[in-house]
Amino acid sequence: MNRLPRHDHYIAGEWTAPADGGYFASVNPATAEPWYEAANGTAPDVERAVDAARAAFEDPRWRDLSQTRRGRLLRDLGDLIGEHAEELARTESLDNGKLLREMRAQLAGLPEYFYYYAGLADKIQGDVIPGASRELLNYTLREPVGVVGAITPWNSPLLLTATKLAPALAAGNTMVIKPSEHTSASLLALAPLFAEAGFPPGVVNVVTGFGATAGGPLTEHRDVAKVSFTGSTETGRRIARTCAGRLIRCTLELGGKSPNIIFPDADLGSAAMGVIAGVFAAAGQTCVAGSRVLVHREVYDEILERVAARAATIAIGDPLDDATELGPLAIAEQLEKVEGYVELGRSEGGKVVCGGTRPDTGLNGYFYSPTVFTGVDNTLRICQEEIFGPVATVLPFESEDEALSIANNSAYGLAAGVWTRDVNRVHRMASRLESGTVWANTYRSMSPMSPRAGFKNSGMGTEHGTEVIREYTRLKSVWINTSEEPAGDPFILRS
Repeated sequence: MNRLPRHDHYIAGEWTAPADGGYFASVNPATAEPWYEAANGTAPDVERAVDAARAAFEDPRWRDLSQTRRGRLLRDLGDLIGEHAEELARTESLDNGKLLREMRAQLAGLPEYFYYYAGLADKIQGDVIPGASRELLNYTLREPVGVVGAITPWNSPLLLTATKLAPALAAGNTMVIKPSEHTSASLLALAPLFAEAGFPPGVVNVVTGFGATAGGPLTEHRDVAKVSFTGSTETGRRIARTCAGRLIRCTLELGGKSPNIIFPDADLGSAAMGVIAGVFAAAGQTCVAGSRVLVHREVYDEILERVAARAATIAIGDPLDDATELGPLAIAEQLEKVEGYVELGRSEGGKVVCGGTRPDTGLNGYFYSPTVFTGVDNTLRICQEEIFGPVATVLPFESEDEALSIANNSAYGLAAGVWTRDVNRVHRMASRLESGTVWANTYRSMSPMSPRAGFKNSGMGTEHGTEVIREYTRLKSVWINTSEEPAGDPFILRS
C-alpha cells in the first residue's frame, strides 16, 4: 500500500517534524478519499513556532528593516504568489472542493492584497500633538504588537490568511498560522515562498493540527500578543474569553445570516443572479452568503421562479472540471449539517421548491444540491442559524420598514444586499441595516482597500483597508521637555 504524501510544520524557515510524531490524513471532498497527511501539532510544536516568531521579531534583520524594505518583501511575495498561482489554486481546489476556475480567479487577485499593504508599509506613522507649552514636544508612534497568532478556516484558506498576513507583516509583526485541520495543503504550499521572497526565518511559521491541541495552545501562549481568527461564532467566543483573560487583543471574523433584499423596481434579472451568486457560489460556504432572500410581494413569484429555475440547472460535479458550476461541500461533517438543517426546515413547515437532496454525480464526494425554501418565516431556525451550505430561504415583505425589520431581526450582522433603482432608498437602507457591509445592486464585491467588519455576533475588529493597521499596531505617546531651564520645585506653585 502506497503511503500518502506527508507534510511537516514550517517553523523558522525549515520543515519540522511534529514533536510527538503524529500525523493526520486530509480528505479530498470530491472523492471522499485521503490524499495527504499533515503534522498533528501539539503544545510543544506551538512553543517552537512561537519561540521562532519571537526570535525573528527581535532579530535586527527584521526589527531594524526599514518600512519601505518591508513593503518590498511583501511585493516580492505577491509576485511569487502570481508565479505559483496555478499550483496554489489546484492545491486548494483538491483540499476544499472549490471550483478550480474560481480558485484561479481568486489566486489571480490574491497578489493585490500584498501589493496594497506593500504600499502602505511606509505610510504607517504617528502624529505630533499640539501642547499647552511650546517647550513640551508630544508625538505618537505606531509600533508592531509582536507575535500574532492567526487561526484560519477551511472555506478560503489562502484568501482569509492573506487578509491577516499582509497587514500584520506590513506593520512589522511576526506570525504563527494554524490553518484548519481540513485544509492545510495550500498554506503549506505557500510557506516556502516566504524564504524565496527574502523574509528572515521565523517571520512566518505554519503549525498544522486541530483546534484543541494546536489552536488552544496558540491562543494561550504567553508570547502571543494578538490573535486573529476567522471561523464559527462559538469558537470565536472561546477565543475571545481566552484573550480577555490574558488582556491581549483579538480580531474575530465570525458567522453570518445575511439578507439579500429585492424591491419591485430592481432589475429583476440581475437581482436573481445576485441571489444565485450570493448563496450558491462556493456551495454556500462563505460567511457573507446571502442565505435569507427577502423579496417584495409584487415580484416574489417572479424572483422565486427565476432563482429556482437556475438553481435546478446548476452543474454539480468535479471541481477540477471547467464545466462544473458547483463543487462539493468541504467536509463530511458539513454535508451532514446541511442535510440536518434541510430536514429541520421541512419539519418546521418549510417547502423545498428545488434541491434538498444529494445529487448523483458519479463521484463519492460531499455533494449537495442547491436548495430553495419557501413557506417560512424569519423566526424559524433555518432563517436564524447559519447553515453554511447551498440553502436559501425566500421570504416576502410588503414595505421598506418591514424589510428592515426582518433583515435586522438576526443575531448576526455581517453583510446585506439591496436591489433597487431608487438611489434614495439605497442610502436609507444602508444607514439602517445592521450589517458591517452593505452591497447595492451587487453582491460579494470585495477589495483589500475596503474595510470589513462584523456587527453583533458576526465578530469584532476590522479587516482590509487602512483601518486594519490599527489592529496590528500599538500606540505609544512620547513626551519630551525641550527646555534647558532648570526644573523648579514641584511643591512651589506659580500663579
